[in-house]
Amino acid sequence: MIRNAVKQDAAGIAKVHVDCWRTTYKGLMPDSLLDNLSYEQRQEQWENGIGTPQQILFVAEDENQEIVGFACGSKRESAKEPHAGDLMAIYVLEEHQGKGFGKELTAQIFNRLHELGCQTVYVEVLAENKSKFFYESLGAKLYQEEQMSIMGEDLDVLIYQWKSYDHLLL
Repeated sequence: MIRNAVKQDAAGIAKVHVDCWRTTYKGLMPDSLLDNLSYEQRQEQWENGIGTPQQILFVAEDENQEIVGFACGSKRESAKEPHAGDLMAIYVLEEHQGKGFGKELTAQIFNRLHELGCQTVYVEVLAENKSKFFYESLGAKLYQEEQMSIMGEDLDVLIYQWKSYDHLLL
């Protein structure tokens, strides 16, 4: 089941967030960064962010009503590109990947961005992250490559875009 997130979901989202970072980014980001992730810290961040008007946030629940994934996005507010949005994060616990949660979460984000008038959607992914193939399978095209620094390490980031995403709408 995919639904809008509510404040009471903060702990479940935080657990998915931390667990997914530890599995997805192992070997891609410094171990010290991954080891220092905290459920409590992430929960507090999500408690402060859930329900803010600029954030679109959905959770995926399994048959036991446990949160097993989430996705968030937002409309870009810059005048430089007024009809664009971002798929900012999508995480599904490793043991629940391949069951359609990712595609459903993405579709919900895209539906909301479409309602907000977004014509183009962007997503950033580490160049070595296998998630890039998920985005490519949904029709995203490589737009730009950049570098970002995390804990003093320069990491290659790929920016993908969807200029058309009607095929993803529900």
